[in-house]
Formats: sequence, structure tokens, C-alpha cells
Amino acid sequence: QVQLVESGGGLVQAGGSLRLSCVASGSIFSINSMGWYRQAPGKQRELVATITSAGGTNYADSVKGRFTISIDNAKNTVYLQMNSLKPEDTAVYYCNVFLIYSDGRLHHNGNYWGQGTQVTVSS
Repeated sequence: QVQLVESGGGLVQAGGSLRLSCVASGSIFSINSMGWYRQAPGKQRELVATITSAGGTNYADSVKGRFTISIDNAKNTVYLQMNSLKPEDTAVYYCNVFLIYSDGRLHHNGNYWGQGTQVTVSS
């Protein structure tokens, strides 16, 4: 019922910047929050940043001051601006959304993940 499409990953040198985007589409009634998580090889998936539809944000300590999350409610899109990238930021970045969707009769809570986009930071 809901699809997430991520874009913007790639290879960048340390100190560089990237901007990730994630668009949610489908039978969406409303979005509660969107966020980004990442998973490096051999490590567990971890929170990077989240944002509510009202604009409240939460960041991992490791990215505070370097990454900025934003949301465009009209476009059901979340962005992650990543500056001053470090090699330890290398990971697959996943978009996540908590929302309410409709099946045509009823509304349901839903939690969805994107397919992931690779971010590689070279030293």
C-alpha cells in the first residue's frame, strides 16, 4: 500500500557533502514521522535522525552539527543533508516512515522501510 523511494547516495571524499531524499507514496492518510537509519558492515542498524510532521527532530550524537533532517509534508518527502562527512559515516542509509494509510474502508497504522542507499566516504 505504501512505497518508499530513496535517492542521493554515492561516493564522496571526507569533508564532503551529500543530500539524501526519500519519497513516500501510496494510500497515505497522514504521516506521523519520517527518519533515516544506517547500517555499516558487521554492525547493527542505528538511528541517524528522525523528524515529526510538526518538525520536531532527533539526532544521533555522532551526527549532531553535521547532518540536518527536514520534511516536506506536501510532498511526503524527507531529506537528510549530510555535511563534513567522515569515513565512519559509510553505511547503507535506510528511510523509515510511521504513518496512517487507508485500505479504502479503514485506516491503519503502518511502519515502512526503504530499500536503502549506499553512502561511501573515502579518506
